[in-house]
Amino acid sequence: MNVEMAYLLGLICGNGTIKRGNSSTLVSIDIPHKKLETEDFHDVKLYVKASITDIRKILEPLIGTSFGFIQKDTVTVLSFEKQNNEYVMREILRFIGNASSHDNIRLNIEIFNFKKEEKIYFLRGFSDVTGYIRRSNYYFYKYKHRVYIEIPHNWELVIDIANLLKLVDIPIQTIDWAHPNMRDGNLRKYNQGNTAFWKKEHQIKIWVNEFLPIGFGILHKQQALEAYNKEFLAGFTIDGIDPKNYTHHFYWEKASKTKAAKAIHPSEKDAFIPNKIRGVHYDSWKDIARDLGYEK
Repeated sequence: MNVEMAYLLGLICGNGTIKRGNSSTLVSIDIPHKKLETEDFHDVKLYVKASITDIRKILEPLIGTSFGFIQKDTVTVLSFEKQNNEYVMREILRFIGNASSHDNIRLNIEIFNFKKEEKIYFLRGFSDVTGYIRRSNYYFYKYKHRVYIEIPHNWELVIDIANLLKLVDIPIQTIDWAHPNMRDGNLRKYNQGNTAFWKKEHQIKIWVNEFLPIGFGILHKQQALEAYNKEFLAGFTIDGIDPKNYTHHFYWEKASKTKAAKAIHPSEKDAFIPNKIRGVHYDSWKDIARDLGYEK
């Protein structure tokens, strides 16, 4: 393993699609950009295109071929095709198993045994295609910025990423689960007739200062991360608080605050929810995480 391969695997696991043929396999990687401009009014598509140039210089020698490149308003697609008997493709297919996309992929056990630097590069690749850093991602106070990693539908992958983050000593601030107790805890949307409102993406939320060791390979995201981290640190300085004392805690290291119980939701037994936790009522994201395998 090397950091280039780890980064490529992160891209594929985060937002890849794998189309296997009898003799060759096509791998496509979506790099979404939800806004056309950054929050300081730079053209996101140009930033992504510049970042892709750097990524291609690093990864094309690894895979031994050039990437296809398609850029649309809200997504840039990288793709490559290799013969199944070539070493790099055999390695990719070994790591992703029978998965056809990020929707059903699980992290190979070997990834958890990577060297720390390789884990970081895997997480950087993963975050480049799933992570968002926006001014609106703050926590109560506008300087308390966070990175969101968004994972649609794949509950097990959320836990895999959470445990990989734990191995590199990066705590999660919270996980916003696509669960009816979390997304519609007071049944407001359900009572309005929007019974599937809660079926969105899962969101792993990480404080910006804790995310810095991972960083982004996508230029505009990295610039935003660095700028928001400065605001984050400045806000804590004004408040006379050491930010590490505030942010560097895993949920099992902090005393849980008693919160009001959530309403019983009719969708708690929905088939969208994994068997392991289907039919269970939850009042906290932590209990879902613990039951699915993210714990001390």
